[in-house]
Amino acid sequence: MSRIGKKPINIPKGVTVSLAGDTVTVKGPKGELSKDIVAGIRLETAGDQILVQSEKEGKQEGAYRGLVRALVANMVEGVTNGFERVLEVNGVGYRAEVKGSALNLSLGYSHPIEYALPKGISAEVEKQTKIFVRGIDKELVGATAAKIRSFRKPEPYKGKGVKYAEERILRKAGKAGKK
Repeated sequence: MSRIGKKPINIPKGVTVSLAGDTVTVKGPKGELSKDIVAGIRLETAGDQILVQSEKEGKQEGAYRGLVRALVANMVEGVTNGFERVLEVNGVGYRAEVKGSALNLSLGYSHPIEYALPKGISAEVEKQTKIFVRGIDKELVGATAAKIRSFRKPEPYKGKGVKYAEERILRKAGKAGKK
């Protein structure tokens, strides 16, 4: 039995949750999200809380119950507060800027990289080296940040590249030289 799946999800004021078959839709001040849930799992609304129930009891059903509870809780959090990932650009001449709905990156290649941001994702650049990726869908924010990071992953010798703000790069020693 999933301990996470047993916890109720609190619905803040200004957020509406509607269930239609196997689809849950969450509307809030920042936008609207909808997701299909796993068969065998049902959601019940009781006042200002959502309860996740499974039709059968078992290890797999408990895992699905915890998964659905986490996904719905992230949807509620996203439409109320939104999500954000912060990326840092390190390296001489490496910089980023936002033009419209595209992110332009100069990462030491012979050409600049122009990345079109997905719908529902916004980016903001501070001092040409800090990128803020924001949106209401946690999965899409994380995937977009991972894609931006993949253009130039941080290398272990000088730490040049694009990294998450909270990421710590394990540094390697360079050449030892002659003996």
